[in-house]
Amino acid sequence: MDSPVKIPYESFIKIDRKSETSIYLQIANQLVNAIQRGYLPLGTKLPGTRTFSEILDVHRNTAVAVYDELSAQGWTQSFPNKGTFVIGKDQDIPVKVKDFEENNLQQYPKITGFSFKTSNILDNPFEHSDCEYVFNDGIPDIRLTQIDQHSRFYSSILKRKSNQKALGHYNHDGSEFFKEHLSRYLNLSRGLPISKNNLLITRSTEMSIYIVSEILLSPGDIVLVGALSYFSVNMIFMKAGVRMIPISIDKDGIIVESVREACQKHRIRMLYLTPHHHYPTTVALSAQRRFELLELANEYGFVILEDDYDYEFHYDKSPILPLASADTNGMVIYIGSFGKSLAPGFRTGFIVAPENIMAEMRKYLGIIDRQGDILMERALGEMIEEGEINRYLKKSLKVYRERRDYLALLLHETLSDFITFEKPSGGLAIWMEWNVPVNLMQLSRNCSRDNLFIPKTLLYQNKGLTAMRIGFGDLDFREMEKSIDIFSKNLKLLI
Repeated sequence: MDSPVKIPYESFIKIDRKSETSIYLQIANQLVNAIQRGYLPLGTKLPGTRTFSEILDVHRNTAVAVYDELSAQGWTQSFPNKGTFVIGKDQDIPVKVKDFEENNLQQYPKITGFSFKTSNILDNPFEHSDCEYVFNDGIPDIRLTQIDQHSRFYSSILKRKSNQKALGHYNHDGSEFFKEHLSRYLNLSRGLPISKNNLLITRSTEMSIYIVSEILLSPGDIVLVGALSYFSVNMIFMKAGVRMIPISIDKDGIIVESVREACQKHRIRMLYLTPHHHYPTTVALSAQRRFELLELANEYGFVILEDDYDYEFHYDKSPILPLASADTNGMVIYIGSFGKSLAPGFRTGFIVAPENIMAEMRKYLGIIDRQGDILMERALGEMIEEGEINRYLKKSLKVYRERRDYLALLLHETLSDFITFEKPSGGLAIWMEWNVPVNLMQLSRNCSRDNLFIPKTLLYQNKGLTAMRIGFGDLDFREMEKSIDIFSKNLKLLI
């Protein structure tokens, strides 16, 4: 190759002398980048260290250090009386990844050279903050989970030689052992007369709904949802191109007569509902209305997509059994999450449906989650088999009931003149409505300045409603007291 001095090194090597990364490492990283991108092809002869130091205006010792680093990583090789050359990377030599600063990627394109579809529908609705105190819409407290014990289950399974084969191939159908025990668990806890053949294991409720939507919904279909409904699910439906019709909710859940009126006017494809604890208002759908909805589905032929949101968390009495437990005509698809009270990595989603549609669902799961997590599912199956799930849930329910009662007490003592709420029979959140005018967005901003973060996804405000959902699951008593104190103070300043 021609003289190495002619290569414009200064055009693709930029030195930041204020950076915490040493100069020699900055240069070495950028030379590696140049080799990978073909700016310095294999066989290129690099300048001598003295010449290289003059080109970049650095000390010769820095140039020597750069070449030593490239050689150590396997990018170059020096030959006596010939010089230093770019060579092929030896893939058998493990190389420690060095810190690589963003400003070293100056040559990478900032935008694509092609057009692509964008979607405002799928914009992330979730917000984050550095505030010390945070309200959410009701999540379990990770501090209550017995992570060490859960980890022992997983570690034990990972070490068994009999499970080694599971690591060597894909299995999107999931663990048969887990499905067998989960089907029994759902039979006992929810009255679902199912076998493992009626189960599809997914990563989350949202993945479950996405798969169902891909199979059952077409652009232009009509889906009935609660007038107030789960925003993530609404996003999935909107992406599917369906038309959503909101149905009113009262203290007994979704109003059946409104569903009937919609069926008389339109051809309804699906009804989505969270009957156990309606999201976001937390009300439970009455037993009578559940039977009436099943009759309507049989009469008009629409699918009921039943989401068992927060089914595990009930405090005052046994929960009403799902619609799916009384479905004899195959009109209900039941979705939910398992292990919500456990650490996040130990949770999974599931779909319960008749076997014919289950076969189609497995095709979609095989595309979007081909690998699955069979070892984690095995661990969950053993936790069911040994009664660990029931023991932990019983213990955590006692804590969550106490937290629900304490938050209700704090709200009553500090805000009863301004809000109305009912203590929920289950779930991990309280729904409250204002009986005085207040700007919720301004209230959220003021609380944030006082170190309490209230995401916009908890706020519900229109001409006829001013309401909010506050989760209590991950707040201990002290955190509740401080949060409600900040909240109350800022509320009273606005009224």
